[in-house]
Parts: sequence; C-alpha cells; structure tokens
Amino acid sequence: MSKNKYLFPFILVTSLFFLWAFLHNTNPILIPHLKKACQLTDTQSSFIDSAVYLGYFLIAIPAGLFMHKYSYKSGIILGLILYAVGAFLFIPAATAHSYTFFLFALFIIASGATFLETVANPYISILGDKETSTQRLNFAQSFNGVGAFVAPIVGGKFILSGIEHTPAELKSMSAGQLAAYLQSEANTVKVPYMIMGGAVIILILLFVFTHLPNVKEDDSAVGSHSPGTDFSIRVLKHRHLAWAVVAQFFYVGAQVGVGSFFIRYSKFVAAVGEKDAAFLWGSIAMVGFMVGRFAGTFFMRFIEPARLLSIYAVINILLLLTALTTHGNVALYAIMAVPFFMSIMFPTIFALGIKGLGEETKIASSFLVMSIIGGGVAPLLMGLVSDRTGSIQMAYIVPLLCFFVVLYYGLKGHKVVKITI
Repeated sequence: MSKNKYLFPFILVTSLFFLWAFLHNTNPILIPHLKKACQLTDTQSSFIDSAVYLGYFLIAIPAGLFMHKYSYKSGIILGLILYAVGAFLFIPAATAHSYTFFLFALFIIASGATFLETVANPYISILGDKETSTQRLNFAQSFNGVGAFVAPIVGGKFILSGIEHTPAELKSMSAGQLAAYLQSEANTVKVPYMIMGGAVIILILLFVFTHLPNVKEDDSAVGSHSPGTDFSIRVLKHRHLAWAVVAQFFYVGAQVGVGSFFIRYSKFVAAVGEKDAAFLWGSIAMVGFMVGRFAGTFFMRFIEPARLLSIYAVINILLLLTALTTHGNVALYAIMAVPFFMSIMFPTIFALGIKGLGEETKIASSFLVMSIIGGGVAPLLMGLVSDRTGSIQMAYIVPLLCFFVVLYYGLKGHKVVKITI
C-alpha cells in the first residue's frame, strides 16, 4: 500500500495531539485562576486536574469498546463532539460563577479527549512500518508539544487578569465589590473557550469528509487472544503492558503535578507574578517540551527507546531534587528544565507497552489511557502536602517519587516476555 495514502490521514490525526495538549496545559492556568475566582484552597483547586483525569479513567474502556465495535474514525468524531460540547459549557459555567459547573465542563472535554487519545495513539503507531512505530508516535506527539507551549501563553494572556489582591485587600471590599471582582475573573474564560469550541467543529467537518484507512493490527506477536476474547483484563497478563500501565500512571502524575502548581511555585520560591510565571512556563518550559519531542525522535535513531527513557528519568530526579532544596532562579529553572526530559516519556511508555499485542492493541490502549488517572491523583496529593506544610515547594516531592517508577520501567519493566494463552 502506498505510503502517500497515509500522508493526509497521518497529518489530520496528528492534529488531534494538539487538542488534548491544549486541554491539559490550560489546567496550570485554570488552577490559579479559578482558585482566585472561586476562592479555593490548593487542595480544592487540584480538583480541576481530578475532573479531567477522572474523565480519562471512566471513559477509556468505553472508548476502546466503541472503537473496537465501530471504527477509528467514528471514535475520533464522537470524541471531537464531546470536546466541543465541553468547551461551550464553559460559557454558562462562567455566567453562573459555579466551580462545580466548571468541573463538569472539564469532565466533558476530558471525555472527548479520552476518545481522541484512545484512538490516535494506537492508530498512529500502526499507520506505517511497525519497526518505526515508536519513532512515528514520538513524532506525532511532538505536535502535542506545540499545544503544550501555546496553551500557557494564550491562557496567561487571555484568561489570567494579572490582578492579585492580598487577603487583606479582599477583606476590605464590600460584598458588592467582591462579587463583581470575582465574577469578572470568572468571565475571562468565555471568549477563549468559545473560540476553542468553534475550531473543534471545523475539525469535525474535516474528519467527516476525509477517508481514513482502516489499518489492521498485526496479530503475530506475543500470544494474542482471538478477536472474541481480546477485550478483557486478561490482556494485562502481558508483563510489559502491565508495567506500562503502572509507569504511565506515575509518569502522568509527575507531568501534571510539575506543571499544575508551577505558577504557585514560582511565587513561592522567586516572587514571580502569575502572568510572568505563565509566560515562563509556556515560552521556556513547554517550548522545551516540544523541542524535546523532536529531539527525542532524533536521538532514538542512535539510542534504544527504553534506555533513553531511563536516562531522562534520572535527569528529572536530579532536577527535582534541586527544585526541592534551592530557591530563586536556580529552583525556578530546575523545574522549567523538567519538561524537556519528560517529553518522550508518555509516547515511549505507550509504544513499548503495546508492542507486539496485535488485535489486543485496542484494549491495551484503553488500559494505558485509563492509567492517566495518575494526573488526577498526584496534584491532589501535592495540594494536601502544600496545605498541610504551608509550602508548595515541598509538594514537589510527589513528582520526584513518580520518576523512580518511570526509571524502573525503562530499566526492566518494558521487557517483553512471550506468553502462551
């Protein structure tokens, strides 16, 4: 089959990686923003991440089943519809000034993103030569990196107001002044999310009128089940997949935790304001994340993926130790360097986890996407540590510990053991 036949579908599916990156990387903006607009604690503000990753956890298996019964294309279109609906729900949520409504809207967007990730990751990995599946997935995930650096910059400019009143200033306001200020803060999300919803509708139309090749998975490898039994938890008997699910849980927890509280961390260790911190995260940390994806794809021509994963995990452990034990610019730049070395982790764990699973790739993908719930757990733990200790810096011990699990996967957990079923 001609490789040119795959080119436009590859480009179109790769565009989806930008969408869920935009979702995840607006959370570090929404967390301090809604903390301020809805007067929340650090723990309460972490529910933003919890709502998103709960969506992944609950919807991943239904998404896999839907994709298995229908097609990759149907899964993509349904995911995009949910994504658009959730984006538009931000408008009434802001009008109602309801934190619960915001969380519900985020859950709906995340449900759509779950469909997109469950479909796009395995689809990209099989849309071409299987020998280059890890490199191809890392290349596609590079455009996830584009969304990762655009989101904080756009969010910082159009969502964050830059108005940061002290507790004393808030107490000095009349009830009417306080209500007006909080409502004005909530309203800043309306235009960005309305534009986002409109852009997704355009993407839906493109997918509706584009033919996507119905590529079949290779069933030859490590003891696949028959099609009639592949959708069961038995797929986790594959050791490299089971450890991939664990590693992905901890990796996503680390990734989300590092970014979600960066704005709060910046103020704590270096007295950096919210708008400046958002710009730093987008223009330095997330550019590093994007560049790291492209660089990682290149490095994998010379370094075996699991080994590169291990090297990057060690570097991030050292960076987080620095961030925990220093202050000022040293601590700040240590955190901002972490995303470069996180960049290859998700796609590499994913590709290594589904390696050789044949038709079981679809349900394996669902389990790997479910493991993203780690992104809802780690920030919650970080919020609890921060609220208990009074130090958001101390909360970064959580992602530090997560990278030790990633290191184990790179060293041993990824190894494929052929099984007989």
